[in-house]
Parts: sequence; C-alpha cells; structure tokens
Amino acid sequence: MPLSLDVQEFMIVPVCGGRFSESLRAGVEVFHHLKQILSEKGLATSVGDEGGFAPRLEGNRQAMELLMTAIEKAGYRPGEEIRLALDVAATELYEDGAYHWEGRRIEAEELGGIYADWAKNFPLVSVEDGFSEDDWQGWISFTKSHGHGLQLVGDDLFVTNPERLQSGIDKGAANAILIKVNQIGSLSETMTAVSMAQKNGYRTVMSHRSGETEDATIADLAVALSCQQIKTGSLCRGERTAKYNQLLRIEEMLGARAQFWGARMLESHLN
Repeated sequence: MPLSLDVQEFMIVPVCGGRFSESLRAGVEVFHHLKQILSEKGLATSVGDEGGFAPRLEGNRQAMELLMTAIEKAGYRPGEEIRLALDVAATELYEDGAYHWEGRRIEAEELGGIYADWAKNFPLVSVEDGFSEDDWQGWISFTKSHGHGLQLVGDDLFVTNPERLQSGIDKGAANAILIKVNQIGSLSETMTAVSMAQKNGYRTVMSHRSGETEDATIADLAVALSCQQIKTGSLCRGERTAKYNQLLRIEEMLGARAQFWGARMLESHLN
C-alpha cells in the first residue's frame, strides 16, 4: 500500500561539468525525466511547497530507486556526476526517546544503520537532520562512526545559532550546518555561524525556507560567504528558480574567475 514517506526530502546533488551552469542543467534534465517516470507509473506529479514531486510510494527506499532511474535515463552516471542527499527532518519522527519509521518504533542505532545501508547501496553523500534536535547522543554516535564518509548536516540541531553550533563542535555532533538567515534573525549572526563552522571544518549549506519569495539574496550570500553548497528547492516554481538564475548571473559576471566547487565541496571535508 502506498505510504506517506518518513524522509521529508530526497534530493539530487549534481557535481558534473566543471561549472555551475552545467551542473544546473543536469539537475533540470533529471527533474524532467523523473516527472516522466512518475507519470508512466501512474504516480502523482504535483509538486509541494519547495517544488519537489510528492507521490505516495511503497517506502522510503523506492524514492531512492526512482531518483537513480531518473539520473540514468537523463544520461548521467550516479555517484560520479550526480549524487543523492536526504533531509530526514527526524525531529518530526522522534517521540519518547525513539523514532517512528515505516510503522515501527526504532532506536537511533537502527536508524543510523538504515542510513549506512543506503550509503552502501546508493551514491548517498549527505544526510540532513538524520536525528532529532534533542537526540545529541544519536548525532554524536553516528558522526563518530560515519562522519568520515557522509556529510551530516544539522538544521534543527543548530538553527543557525552560534551557541548551538559550538555545542555540536565540542561534542563532535554533525560535520555540516544549514544556514538560514531569517532563522537566526540577522546578517551578523549568520556570518558568525558561517565563520565558526568553516574554521572548525564544518561544511556550510546556505538554505531557503519553505515559505519563500523571489528574493534571491541567499544566492549572493552563498557566494559572498564562500558556502560550499546551496539548498533552495527543486527546479520548479519562481521562488526557487530565482536563486538559481541569480547564481547563473554571478557565474556569467565573474567569467573565468568563477570557481565551481563541484565534488570538492564534499571531498574536501571527508578526509
């Protein structure tokens, strides 16, 4: 029976082409092939708040398999040119010290085992909010065992707050932070959080919010603050594409001086 998925977002991470524009094109092509695949299977192709498809599937793993098929049909090599990422939003699954996953109650260790298994079987490189914001031990244990090979992003865990981030650094929880300007409330605090993360070897992911406008400021900030990544929704809806279009303009303006992180955005911190 089709289910509402536990994982909030399944994402692709294009790292191909040597330029942002080439990587963006790959993302567009995969997006349209995914729509075609879903349509052929009789699955919904309507999109959610952040522009992504929201079909009801048999389980979380099926979503990964559909993405792999879309990548291959678009003519790209999974793992080499395009990788996968998750935003689990696990705080929403956490209750009374355990996680509710596909109709079962499981502990943090078992949930971490699911991520580890997916990382072995799919080109999964990043897991955002894989554990609850209150489950520090879950974060610490999984970071210790798998943080060398996976990017582990704290969103609810850190809320762009330098004090929360410092706690994570001190405890060894996560190795990347999601940056949301209007979550912390000021540019100065945002810059402090980014600087602190980068000085301590944490990757920085500039991010949108669910309720977005066509303001493209975060695209400029991502470049200005040397964030290795940006998360701003699927390649659909104007409030999402506005940020990608601004990055295209920046790349065009910089010309030969433009540098695309590509796969280095992950490899540089997983060593």
